[in-house]
Amino acid sequence: MNTLYGILKIAGSLGLLVYGMRILSEGVQRAAGDRLQAILNLLTTNRFAAVATGFAVTVLIQSSSATTVMIVSFVNASLLTLTQAVGAIMGANIGTTVTGWIIAILGFSFDITSLALPAVGAGAFLVFNRRLRRTDMGEALVGFGLLFLGLGFLKEAVPDVRAYPHVLERIAALSDHGALSILLFVLIGAGLTILVQSSSAAVTITLTMAYAGWISFPIAAAIILGENIGTTVTANLAALGGSVNGRRAARAHLLFNVAGVVWMLLVFPRVLQGIDHIAGNALLPTKLALFHTAFNVMNTVLFVGFVPFLARFATRLVPDETDPSITEPYRVPIPAEAYTEGRAELYMLELRHEVVRMAGIVETMIADSWGFFRKPEDVTASGMASMAAREDYTDQMQEQITRAVATSSFHSQRESTTSVAVALLRVVDELESIADSSYNIALAADRCARKSITLEKEAIRELSPYAELVLNFTGFVDKLLLGTCTDEDLRRARELEERINAMRNKLKKSSRQRIKDGADIRGELLVLDVISHLEHMGDYTLNIAEAIR
Repeated sequence: MNTLYGILKIAGSLGLLVYGMRILSEGVQRAAGDRLQAILNLLTTNRFAAVATGFAVTVLIQSSSATTVMIVSFVNASLLTLTQAVGAIMGANIGTTVTGWIIAILGFSFDITSLALPAVGAGAFLVFNRRLRRTDMGEALVGFGLLFLGLGFLKEAVPDVRAYPHVLERIAALSDHGALSILLFVLIGAGLTILVQSSSAAVTITLTMAYAGWISFPIAAAIILGENIGTTVTANLAALGGSVNGRRAARAHLLFNVAGVVWMLLVFPRVLQGIDHIAGNALLPTKLALFHTAFNVMNTVLFVGFVPFLARFATRLVPDETDPSITEPYRVPIPAEAYTEGRAELYMLELRHEVVRMAGIVETMIADSWGFFRKPEDVTASGMASMAAREDYTDQMQEQITRAVATSSFHSQRESTTSVAVALLRVVDELESIADSSYNIALAADRCARKSITLEKEAIRELSPYAELVLNFTGFVDKLLLGTCTDEDLRRARELEERINAMRNKLKKSSRQRIKDGADIRGELLVLDVISHLEHMGDYTLNIAEAIR
């Protein structure tokens, strides 16, 4: 009975520790959401800036798994190149070692529980006091308190090593097989990280076991190496179903960490001797934190010059495939758990890029539909099938992006995120309407071809500048989606929409005159339909500009 109670105490302590770590990470991510987006923009500079950015983001949000999943998602959305992503992942590996230092210094040097409960109390006050609007910071403080409260309970729950000599004998027996023993504990570390889904939590558990005397320095160091491999599983799972480059980024993460563990095992005894020499009489958790940092820093220094090679090797592992953008059902490249893990602010940027991608597809539909109507003889079955597929795809994009934006904003507590979400919902709706109008123009061209309806050359000649104006208008507004829309941009958009309306009236008058002059009434009715559809596109596009503004 006592044994069962002891196991439950350890399990409860671990649960409190992992939950506290999660709440801390979520709170910090919410509090720093806008700043993190600004930091992520530095990733596009060069590989060294990418390393620094990956490090900074991971230190801020206290989760390398969250950082790497975010990086993979941004690669999915083409916000980052594969080379930039690899550099950021290297930095995330270094950033995650900061948690180990916090645990080693604060958790084992003095009674951290004396600070844990005050932190929970202060955090709870901020969470429940809505007037202060510091809920995010309150959650971070509650998470901090629960994390160290769990660590304190875990230290007490781990039984005295002297009371279980037979367990120590078994661990010693597993340690007596040289290199095979080290490999075994590397695998144990990888399995532990996969089990708790957090390398920081796995490292904390390892530090606690080492502090209690259950495992020696070499065994604990081997387990930490395994935890570096185990942490790559989360990113690889997040990459499933994403783009080719997203899967390549996840594979590069795995390659980088596995390669680092391989070379470290070759010099493992010497490195441990060096850590012992540098750390001196420091506590074992401090030595392990130093080893963890030294390994990730050395690994990054060793491989940062080979980032392009890693990217190329990952490309060979995940070869190109046919573009799934239209031929396969659309999926928002964001893991479902993202919306419930406090990352709503960070993923809104990616959702915005998905809207830009939708706008690009709609632009091709406008151009192709006008090309068909201008020359109905060029309409083919495959061309109409492509238009139908894109129209259906934009319907899917509208549905899924709308659901993702709505869910993301629901889990966000920031007014800025909510305002962006409202704008994106309107933009997606207007883009889908433009896609419908484009498809209707293509159907009009197909009807001309199938029923041999004659279109007056004069009608096409007058319509061409009108269609070009609409195309230029949609292109101009689409470019504003990833940037900002100034008052001047909005003024220009309204002027373009007014020109479209003025040209519409003139074109309709010309069409009615051609009908009076004996033109094919069926053709002129189609011309009037196309004029209306193009004018509607102008209205929808102006709505998009206003939403962006």
